[in-house]
Amino acid sequence: MNLKFQNDCSEIDWELVPEILKTVGMSFHDADIHRITFSASASVVFVFDDQQLIGFGRAISDGLIQAAIYDVAVLPSYQKHGIGKQIIEKIVNSLPGCNFILYASPGKELFYEKLKFRRMKTGMALFVKADIMTNRGFTE
Repeated sequence: MNLKFQNDCSEIDWELVPEILKTVGMSFHDADIHRITFSASASVVFVFDDQQLIGFGRAISDGLIQAAIYDVAVLPSYQKHGIGKQIIEKIVNSLPGCNFILYASPGKELFYEKLKFRRMKTGMALFVKADIMTNRGFTE
């Protein structure tokens, strides 16, 4: 592997972002929506093997106290090599002093716990698409 990490949105093939998210079983939108959300984020990390996009992640933040991590994904053939860990570490290091929250895909909680994330006792969500709340284990 010849990994390269990039911390900006220049020269990204945005059509690949929803394809990677779909491949790993995460929610995805049109490529242009992902371009807008990544471009508006406080921190972005894209990972390439040579020229091939293999993973990414982003965080939104006020830059001082709070941040939320979204869209962390690594192609299955590249998982278990520490790439996801490096994405998270680069995001966290780019926003020093911030507290971080995130949604973990079902089954990925232990991955984040190894990176010192802890489960929260309380949490609330309001989703535009109400079926997301019932289909993903949210309670009423």
